[in-house]
Amino acid sequence: MRHFTFITLLVFIIAIGFACSGDPIGKDNSSTSSGGTINIQGSGATFPRPIYQKWMSEYGKLNPNIKIDYQSVGSGAGQRAILDKTADFGASDDPMKDKDLKKADSELLHIPTVLGAVVITYNLEGIDKPLKFAPETVADIYLGKIKKWNDPKIAAENEGVKLPATDITPVYRSDSSGTTGVFTDYFAKVSPEFKEKITYSKQPNWVQGVGIGGKGNEGVMGQVKKTPNTLGYVEVAYAKENNLPVALIKNKAGNFVEPSIENISAAADGVADEMPDDLRVSITNAGGENTYPISSFTYILLYKEQKNATKGKALVDFLWWAIHDGSQFAKDLHYAPLPEKVVKKVEGKLNSITAKGKPLREGAKSEAKSAGE
Repeated sequence: MRHFTFITLLVFIIAIGFACSGDPIGKDNSSTSSGGTINIQGSGATFPRPIYQKWMSEYGKLNPNIKIDYQSVGSGAGQRAILDKTADFGASDDPMKDKDLKKADSELLHIPTVLGAVVITYNLEGIDKPLKFAPETVADIYLGKIKKWNDPKIAAENEGVKLPATDITPVYRSDSSGTTGVFTDYFAKVSPEFKEKITYSKQPNWVQGVGIGGKGNEGVMGQVKKTPNTLGYVEVAYAKENNLPVALIKNKAGNFVEPSIENISAAADGVADEMPDDLRVSITNAGGENTYPISSFTYILLYKEQKNATKGKALVDFLWWAIHDGSQFAKDLHYAPLPEKVVKKVEGKLNSITAKGKPLREGAKSEAKSAGE
């Protein structure tokens, strides 16, 4: 009898435990947390963290019942999170490869949000104006072929600048990073040796014994900021907000250009007409007199068919707001808003998102019909 009572009690406790446990992300229901709050979890790139934090803050003021938490853990981690469904959306600067998309159990969408740039920053005492670099020079620094700040190649690109005879310490991302994906995508295009030895990758095999690593844009920025004679690559917002110098890069047209909003935007000129249907595209080393050559879209990753209609609608509404009203905050944070033609393409993707086969955004059907007329 005592044994029977114990078993009955144990079964009762287990049943209560299951009843009280939280729902996994993506479970098919439309419930919200206590108080009617809708909690949305995102994970991924550090590249867009400043603008995403601003958007989430401003959108939260307009919609206090929607809480969006974004963990900037790197593009690689963001891609894994959306594939594993441990986040409601992922974020990446480097679009997912076909082989990775095939791991998803349903269609994953790439939603461009803004344009940004990867910049070369440095910590060099006594230099009071931006240094200039040809892309081959930066590639040779990361290959370990250029070791001194007063190397003849750097000196030739910076006539009249008194460069020290100190060692250069390049800083790179130690984690799987979309910023690194953009960086290596560009330098693999302009340097055959870089393409062979380091390769285009979110987490390449850096040359052994050359440089030091840092996790996230924050980590690279911190290493450069605290360590004299270093050179690193970060998203432009991190350098600007921390008063770090930003180098001018020689572009495809042969001009040394700064990563201004106009020059970043120029990298996307005309791309809308050539973008594939899935919107995955590289715009590094784009043509144009004033184009900044290490520019990129950054993407939100989410499933076309949402399991949770309430969360899905809240997320789609937030993204719609972000590419429209939210674009006003981009320039102050050193990002370029999407070109109007790209906005129209993103609208189509957002209108295609469904739950149980029904569009999540109000008016999506009528807008799609009007677009087809």
